[in-house]
Amino acid sequence: MTDAFTYIGSELDIFASATNWKQYFSQQLQPYIRGDILEVGAGIGTTTRILCTGKNRSWTCLEPDVQLVNRLIDSLYTTTLPIEPSVVNSTVSQLLPDQQFDTILYIDVLEHIENDANELITAASHLRQDGMLLVLSPAHQMLYTPFDRAIGHFRRYNKASLKAISPPGLKLKRCFYLDSVGLLASLGNRLLLQSSMPTPKQIWFWDRLMIPLSRWLDLLLGYRIGKSIVAVWQQCSALEF
Repeated sequence: MTDAFTYIGSELDIFASATNWKQYFSQQLQPYIRGDILEVGAGIGTTTRILCTGKNRSWTCLEPDVQLVNRLIDSLYTTTLPIEPSVVNSTVSQLLPDQQFDTILYIDVLEHIENDANELITAASHLRQDGMLLVLSPAHQMLYTPFDRAIGHFRRYNKASLKAISPPGLKLKRCFYLDSVGLLASLGNRLLLQSSMPTPKQIWFWDRLMIPLSRWLDLLLGYRIGKSIVAVWQQCSALEF
């Protein structure tokens, strides 16, 4: 068990209803998710239920907040999943050296970690050969708002800032944006991010109306703009660099 840690955010429940968004990013990430999975910062399990499809050997949910761990256990064990996830109250830095994974996920988590570069270096040490490290985070520091601050975001990312924290020994295979319509709306009037917490109505509007449009526009724009960013690294041999 980790030392006492309390997550200050309160957005997990309200964003749990964003099913279109979760299905969308799941579709984008699934090609890289394989083998034994470590999901860092699993929260209350909404992402686990979307991404855990049964095509993997194992799924480990890592969560440092003990209160969230209790909710996570209740949530996952009352839901029928193709693989029964294990839940660990810990952080990546507390894993044993021999705990190795084929895929490590940071889904809306890395922005909450102050020393993000060291976090990824530690995570990379738990990747097997050819293993994948996936990060999905909010994009563009110019969109940083009271909402980000209220839920403990240290930053938002772009391609350059994610590339700058690439862990040694890992190759950045892809880096792309999602949710172009959400970005345009935020630039125009901060529809979702103008206050310290979006309302359920705003989340519904974004998820039900904007995300379906983003699926089409993102593809048309080649995933070059968006309100969220995805980075995919792979553990490579020295000969590949």
